[in-house]
Amino acid sequence: MFSYSSRRNTPLTQNRISLFLASVAAAALGALAVSPVANAASTACPATTTSTPFAAWGDTSSYWLVPDGDFESQPSGWTLAGGASRVAGSDPFAITGTLGSSALGLPAGSSAESPSLCVEATERSYRFMGHSEDGEATVRPELVYEGWFGRVAIPGKAVALKSAWEPSPILHTGAMLVSAISGGSVHLELRFTTLTGKAVIDDVFVDPRMRR
Repeated sequence: MFSYSSRRNTPLTQNRISLFLASVAAAALGALAVSPVANAASTACPATTTSTPFAAWGDTSSYWLVPDGDFESQPSGWTLAGGASRVAGSDPFAITGTLGSSALGLPAGSSAESPSLCVEATERSYRFMGHSEDGEATVRPELVYEGWFGRVAIPGKAVALKSAWEPSPILHTGAMLVSAISGGSVHLELRFTTLTGKAVIDDVFVDPRMRR
């Protein structure tokens, strides 16, 4: 906790405060910078196949499906913890173009982290389908970046899931800011943690804005 003196700030004190605030800002930006090795190898992301999966809900943006993001096969590229597992049942709207039979079950306290995703500054948002098996569930999405300091998880606003399947709100990757800092494309993982209830998610998509 910071404490503040009631004495009037002198120019020297104000300069020290300014330097302190500048160092805090630099540290915050450094916490998002990707490692030089990773950045050197990823100046551009591979091409992706897109569709408009959320058009029925008024979102006509193009999206690409995260690897194994439909959970129709065992999600080998995903890291599951705390009881997260593939379960029977799927998004009934078939937004991938095919009606599936599986989804990802996330009981309270469990989490699922996607494979590493290459994103560029234009890929600013993502969405998924979800519902709750017990009235209402709360899922916290996070962005996981890697840099010289290790892995940093940036939590997003919790998403409330109802009993009926529906799309999540439009969530943000932060790719524009991180790409600007790193000078190129970046790699991140999407992590979903259930805070309350029994959540089920399916069909995780990323929006490549301005590339459609």
